[in-house]
Formats: sequence, C-alpha cells, structure tokens
Amino acid sequence: MKFGWLKGIDWSLVVVPVLLVGIGVATIYSTTLGTTHHDLAFKQVLFFAIGIISMFFCALYDYRGLRSAIYFLYLLSVALLVVVLVLGKQVFGATRWIDLGFFQLQPSELLKVSLLLLFASAMATGIADWGRKLGRLIVASAIPVAMVLMQPDLGTAIIICLTLFALIMYWPVGKGIKIAIFIVLLVALPLSWFIMKDYQHQRIMTFINPGADPYGSGYNVIQSTIAVGSGSLWGNGLGNGPQSQLHFLPVAHTDFIFAGWAEATGFVGALGLIVLEMVLVWRIIQIASKAPDDFGRYIALGYAVMVLSQIAINVGMNIGLAPVTGIPLPFVSSGGTALIVNFIMLGVLQNIYLRQKNQKY
Repeated sequence: MKFGWLKGIDWSLVVVPVLLVGIGVATIYSTTLGTTHHDLAFKQVLFFAIGIISMFFCALYDYRGLRSAIYFLYLLSVALLVVVLVLGKQVFGATRWIDLGFFQLQPSELLKVSLLLLFASAMATGIADWGRKLGRLIVASAIPVAMVLMQPDLGTAIIICLTLFALIMYWPVGKGIKIAIFIVLLVALPLSWFIMKDYQHQRIMTFINPGADPYGSGYNVIQSTIAVGSGSLWGNGLGNGPQSQLHFLPVAHTDFIFAGWAEATGFVGALGLIVLEMVLVWRIIQIASKAPDDFGRYIALGYAVMVLSQIAINVGMNIGLAPVTGIPLPFVSSGGTALIVNFIMLGVLQNIYLRQKNQKY
C-alpha cells in the first residue's frame, strides 16, 4: 500500500485531537490518582490508540459507501439500545452501558452517528417529496431517542435533537416551513417538563439557584465553579488542585473534567483548551463548506454541530451557565466508546477532505 495519501490529509484533524486527548489523559491521571479509578488514564490511552488507528483506516474508506450500510447501523444502534434497557449496567442511577467485561459499550454514542448518517443520506437526495421524507426521518429518530430518554440520558437526547434540528434548518426547503417547524418546537419545548424525571426537574431548578441546596442538588455545580475559580490565572498545577485532589470535585474525569483542568492550569490553560476545541470545529466546518457532494457536506456539518453543542453544554455546566446533563467534553473526558466513535468520525471527515482535493490513493 502506498502512503503518499498521508501528505494530503488535514493534519489539523490529527494534531488538535491528539493534543486534546493529551490534556484529557493528564487530567484524568491527576484527578484519579490514589482512587479506585486510578487505571482510567491508562485505559484512555488504550482507547486513543484504537481510535487513531480507526481514524486512519476510515480515511482510506470511501465515505459514499456508508450509504449502503446506513440502515444496518441504524438497526444495530436500536438493537443495542434494547439490550441496554434489558441488560445494561447501571451507574449513578442511569443505565447507559453494556458491560462486555473488557469494555463498557455505550450504544447511545453509536446512535448519534447512525442518525446523523441517516439524515445526511436522506437530505442529500434533494427536497423532492420533502414532507414525507421529513416525516419518516422524525419517526425514525423519535423511537431511539425515546429509548435514550428511558435510560435516562437527557444530555445525549439533547445533543441528537440539536444536531438533527440544525440539519433540518440547513436543508434547502422553504423558509416558511422552517419557521413553522421552529415555532412548533418552541411551543412544544415547555411540554418536555412533564416527561422529565424528578431529578431532572431538580437539576434545572439547581441551575437557576444552585445555592438553594448547596449540600444536595447544588453541590456538583458549586464545587465545579470553586475549582475553576481556584485555578486563577496560571493554575495550581496538575496534581495540586485542592478541589480535585481532596475529591470535592465530583466525577472530575468525565462530566467535570474541564473544571479539573481549569483548576490545574488556570484561565490560561482553560482558554487554551477551548481554543483547541474551537479550532477543531472550525476545521470541520471548512471541510463541510468544500465537500464534493451533499452527503459529505451534511455529514461534516452535522458532526460540527454535534461537537460544538457538546463543548458549549459541558463547559457551560462546569461554570454554572448550563444545567448539569452529563455530557462529556469531546476528546477530553474519560470514555472509550465516545473517544473511538469520535476518531472514526474524524476518519470519515478525512476521506471527505481527500475527495474534495481529488487525492488518489
């Protein structure tokens, strides 16, 4: 096999994610040292190795061939969600994982990609008979999203809905139709309160007033904002943060990893992390703008929205600007399924990038 194609890939989609993973591993190691989760940093490195290999492999695969596998991926995701509801492993009151012994599989991460591909493929066929097409897409996404809410995993459901809504708004149907859809969703949004569980209601109320229950529902947010603030300008150094090292900061290796990094590296380090994430999103949008076909364009655009929304919500909840929803920070938070799936998506984007350059390999 010739390796000349490596010269033509977008190396920013390699270097930036690698730097983000490095930040994540360093934070995971420093915040879990001396705890029962002390091996998570090593596992994250292993997941990274699998992910980066998968990325280069997918970069060689013609992304247009994914259209023939979309329904299989969709049905596989739904089937795995059924397995989760029946046999899934419960952690912190949520059942989101399938325990494979050597690996904790999170099917909702696969669902994000399968629905993105499903929408991208359907929308790439044009706007002919758009009403029926949109109706089928909404039904196809509503069923698995409802299953995700049953886990319960409101955060993932929100990310999926934001991604698919963005694709619908970008789809070249009439503006009147888009306005109507937006109004319907705006009216329906308050109704979601009645299908939320009690703890989700509590999280929203805590977001409004975290000081109302500082030792209960408001504890996580308060400790996270303290950790971010204690980092000051330059931080306390990895392994020296009082909040994370004394374990006041909850799940500092996943949901609140941004706070752990900010505590260690201060405003400068936190800003650097956000800049890296934004550079990644910007490069994905650039690939979308120059994609050789609509299918590639919708994939790249949808993934950009997916990553951006996760960044915004995760950072927002770490500094008290968004309700706590358990959304990981892309390429940084601990988690094997999410990391590997994200690198696979980068491989797909690399292939789109190579195709737009007419790269031969």
